[in-house]
Amino acid sequence: MDITLRSAADQAGAVADKSISAVELLDATIERYQRYNRSINAVVVTQLADARDRALQADNATAAGESWGPLHGVPMTIKEAWDWVGTASTSGREELIHHRPEQNCEAVDRLIEAGAVIYGKTNLPVGMADWQTFNPIFGTTNNPWNLDFIPGGSSGGAAAALAVGMTALEVGSDIGASIRNPAHYCGVFGHKPTYGLVPTAGHGDPGNPVPIDIGVGGPMARYASDLTLGLDVLAGASGLDQIGWKLELPAARKTRPDQIRAAVMLESPCVAQDNELTEQLAATVEALRELGVDVDYDARPELDLERSHETYSMLLRGATGTEYAPERYQQQQPHADRYRDGDRDVRALSAYGVSLSHWEWAARHREREEARFAWEDFFRTYDVFLCPTAASAAYPHDQKGERFDRTITINGEQEPTTDQLFWAGISCGVYLPGTVAPAGFTASGLPCGLQIVTGYLRDRDAIAFAEIMERELGGYQTPPGYE
Repeated sequence: MDITLRSAADQAGAVADKSISAVELLDATIERYQRYNRSINAVVVTQLADARDRALQADNATAAGESWGPLHGVPMTIKEAWDWVGTASTSGREELIHHRPEQNCEAVDRLIEAGAVIYGKTNLPVGMADWQTFNPIFGTTNNPWNLDFIPGGSSGGAAAALAVGMTALEVGSDIGASIRNPAHYCGVFGHKPTYGLVPTAGHGDPGNPVPIDIGVGGPMARYASDLTLGLDVLAGASGLDQIGWKLELPAARKTRPDQIRAAVMLESPCVAQDNELTEQLAATVEALRELGVDVDYDARPELDLERSHETYSMLLRGATGTEYAPERYQQQQPHADRYRDGDRDVRALSAYGVSLSHWEWAARHREREEARFAWEDFFRTYDVFLCPTAASAAYPHDQKGERFDRTITINGEQEPTTDQLFWAGISCGVYLPGTVAPAGFTASGLPCGLQIVTGYLRDRDAIAFAEIMERELGGYQTPPGYE
C-alpha cells in the first residue's frame, strides 16, 4: 500500500525505523496534494517550505537517536479555523482574511510537540455553520466519491483530504456533527470527544478565551487506532485548569463483540431517514449481531428524546449566537418574536435560541443536566448506543439561499436539511463522546458511517467499538481513482 494511505502510526514507525525519511514522507504527501487537490479543493492553505525545514529537522533528530513523540515526522493538515502562526484563521469569513494569530492554539502546539509536520490547512464553510463546505475565500470542496456531491461540514476539507491520502490525521471541530457527518459522507473515521477534553482556545472567534458551549475539537483519521493516537496527543487540561487538573481517561472496558450490549436506534419521528442509508446501517448492525453483539432495538434512555433535541437546539443557538455581531443579533429578534407567538419553524427556533435570557438558558441547561443523568443511568446497562450520523449519504452541492431554507431529497421527497441536527444532538447536546466508523456503502455506492455513542468520559469505549467494526467488517476504503 502507498505509504500516504497508511495510518499515522505506521508512518511514524516507518520514519523511526528509517524505512523512509521524514522528508521523503512529506514529499510523497505533497505529491498527492498536488495531484488531487485541484479537483477536490480540500487543502486551501500551505506552508510547504516551513514543513520541509521541519521534516529535515526530524530526520536529523532520528539520526541522532531522538524522537519528538508519537507523530515524529508525520505530515498532516488541520482545519482552517485553528490558529497556526504564519497563516490566517478566517473560518471562511472575508472580514478575517487578514487576521494573523501571534501564537499557535494549544491544540496545534500539542501536535507539534508530538512531532507532527503540519504543512497545510483544510477548507470549511463560512463560520463553520453548514454541512456543506464552501466559502467566498477558498471556494468549494468536493467529495472524492463524487465530485458533484458535498464532503460534509464543517470539517469537510479535513475528511476529503483524509480520504485521498493528503494527510494521515486531521483535527476537526464539532458542535453540530461537524466532525461526524464529514467522516460519514467521505468514508473515514471521526471522533467527537466528551465536551472539554480537547482545548479549543485559538479556534474560531479570534481572541475569545471562553470555550463555546457544546463545541469540541477532535481527531479524524482513516484508521480507528489513529483516533486513539490523535486523542492521546490532543486531550488534557488546558489554560488555568492545568494548575491542578490531570486527565486520566479510563481504558476501554470491552474489546470483543460478544462482550458488548448495544442499543440501536436507526430511525426517529423527528427526522425523515433515507431508506438506502437505513438499510445499509441495518445490515451493519445485523452483521455485528452475528458476531456476537447483544443488540436491543427498543432500549432508550428515560427521557423525551424529542424534547431533549429541542433543548439541544436552543442551547446550540445560544452558544453560536454569542459570536454574532450586534447588528446580526438584532436581526434575530423578529423571528424570536414569532417563536414566542407560537411559530415553530427552524428559523424561529434558532432566533429564539440566540435571544435566550440567562434565566431561560439556565432552565434549558437544567434540562440538559437531567438528560445527562438519564444517559448515565442508561449506560449502566448498555455499552454503546448506535444510530445514524445524518439523514442520508452525501448529496449534491446546493449553495442557493441560506442553510435554513435548503432541502435534501429523502425517498423522493424534499426535507429540510436542518432536521438532521437530531442525530447531531444525540451525543453533542449532552456532552457525550460520539465516534463515526465506516459502515459500508449505500445501494447507490456512497459511503456511510455508523455513530457510536458511549457514556460520559467513556471515549475509549466508543473508539474500541469502532476498532471492532474495522477489524471484523472492514473500515476505510480508498475512493476509486485515488489508489
